[in-house]
Amino acid sequence: MANQEIYVRGVNDAEARGPFSMEQLASLVEAGQVTVDTYYYDATTEQWLLVTSNAEMKAVLWPEKKRMGFKHKEFKAVNEEKSESAPPITVQDFLAAAEGKTDETKGKKDKSVSMMAASIWGTRSAALISIASAVALILPGFDALTALDLNKLILYPGVFLGAIDAVIGLLLLLGVIQIYPFVRFRAVFGLGFLGFLFMTQGQLTPMIAVVAGSVGLYFCTIFLSYIPLAVAALLGLGGMAMLATMSYA
Repeated sequence: MANQEIYVRGVNDAEARGPFSMEQLASLVEAGQVTVDTYYYDATTEQWLLVTSNAEMKAVLWPEKKRMGFKHKEFKAVNEEKSESAPPITVQDFLAAAEGKTDETKGKKDKSVSMMAASIWGTRSAALISIASAVALILPGFDALTALDLNKLILYPGVFLGAIDAVIGLLLLLGVIQIYPFVRFRAVFGLGFLGFLFMTQGQLTPMIAVVAGSVGLYFCTIFLSYIPLAVAALLGLGGMAMLATMSYA
């Protein structure tokens, strides 16, 4: 795990931070910016998990200190005596409380569960936006690409960018979130370069489509809640679909 790139976030954070190395996380722990309530993204399970749930990570970030000794204290079992006012607590009671099925916990849901699910949908949305962008950029030079005519391909530089977008979309569909920093760079590059290119050519509609698609792609890698994520996904897919339609026409 020493060379692994790790993304973290707090339970109430709308945006993940990273990537960090283990040494950087250790420094954040000392600075109080990473605590036992911090989550990290596990690429294997595609879930946000508490850093303390990973034994190896916990041992590195919070190494055990030598115990100097302690005073023995007598503990009394909770709810030891059975009575009508305090019935014994059973395993079923604990499970029901964890699932939010008791009177005290009903309606209370763990935010991390919805945030993890939203992050997965964000990755899938970013993948679809990238694939739509690849189609829009490759279509104008499709004949030159299939003919492998390099002289004609030079006239369609968007084909090369579209090929990159196709690779990005495939990797995101496979759950490779380590490329998020590159995806964000691609979104900013598309917003600046392609938007400026269409603007200088007086093509207002393609420029708006590129701006919408790039903004949607960027925020699909940022948002961890459903409503803003849905807006970003619709914006990105709509923009790239519009650009693909104009390219086909």
